[in-house]
Amino acid sequence: MSPLSNDQWTMLRHEAQQAAARAYAPYSKLRVGAAALTTDGRLITGQNVENASYGLTLCAECSLVSDLARQGGGRLAAVMVVAGDGEHLTPCGRCRQLLFEHGGPQLEVCGDRPESSALLDTLIPGAFGPADLDARSEA
Repeated sequence: MSPLSNDQWTMLRHEAQQAAARAYAPYSKLRVGAAALTTDGRLITGQNVENASYGLTLCAECSLVSDLARQGGGRLAAVMVVAGDGEHLTPCGRCRQLLFEHGGPQLEVCGDRPESSALLDTLIPGAFGPADLDARSEA
């Protein structure tokens, strides 16, 4: 998939905002939504789901990857993450690792403006991935 157009980023922002509206965030009050396109053009969404035990909280990106698996898997091509107010959020380190697993280093991650999108390998340089398991495991 080639770099996304402004219209595609706008659509992803809208879908991420819709997902954020469905978030379960009674503790932090920070609703987060994520939307992504797969390499075969499918739309995937997710939202944060909090828990009274904060460590069990699921980030929007975790929910997004669960939706990817529910829809049959595939690879992520581009992702947008926003807060409930519609403003951009950058994925945390844990979520960057999760996105790397399902999108790889060439996954486009939208910044605060579509023209400021970055490839995931610039947000998580030297990421540990599935290829490292094959290369480093003792058989």
